[in-house]
Amino acid sequence: MTETPRPKRTGMTLGDAAREFLRHPTPWLLAGAFAASLAARIAVGDWQWSDAVLPLVVLAAFPFVEWIIHVVILHWRPRRIAGVMVDSLLARKHREHHVDPKIVRLIFIPLQSLFGALAAALLIGLVFIPRTGLGLTFMVTVFGVGVVYEWCHYLVHTDYKPKRWLFRTIYRNHRLHHFKNEHYWFGVTTPGTADRVLGTYPDQQSVPTSPTAKNLHGTTVNA
Repeated sequence: MTETPRPKRTGMTLGDAAREFLRHPTPWLLAGAFAASLAARIAVGDWQWSDAVLPLVVLAAFPFVEWIIHVVILHWRPRRIAGVMVDSLLARKHREHHVDPKIVRLIFIPLQSLFGALAAALLIGLVFIPRTGLGLTFMVTVFGVGVVYEWCHYLVHTDYKPKRWLFRTIYRNHRLHHFKNEHYWFGVTTPGTADRVLGTYPDQQSVPTSPTAKNLHGTTVNA
């Protein structure tokens, strides 16, 4: 009896994508921060109703925070202010990312910026939130969102073809941002939530292809 040959695998699988994802440091740093804050949160105890409310508030606000970061920080136009050129590392790396969105190292949050974000989350959670347990709940939520953000943004830029409605929408929107017009579709991990509210979710047929989608602001890349 002849054994039926297995069909050849075509395209990138989630497993392929995950193996490449885990070769980079930022997922491990974010996952480590998430695991450490979760362990600390469980050890501290002192659960209150606010520990259920705060994550919901963070999750509701995140699409708008992501939109603001993308528009204001990542798409910052380099300019001189009081004689000093203001052009952050994040903005420079994001311009590089737009030039060639498939360069894997440019998909991830730059390490210097990630360390700053982790320090800011620790400061907010342990200093500005008065209850230790609630501060740790905040950090668990933020670091968990960070892991999801890195994975979604990475996956959109791979050759993996989405199969579910949610990720197909995220995939389409972010590809439109990179290859159609960089002035729209700023959401990365949500299916147009903030874009719809803030007026940057047009019918793609009504939007012209931008000549600067791969060269933000028409400037040369400043690596």
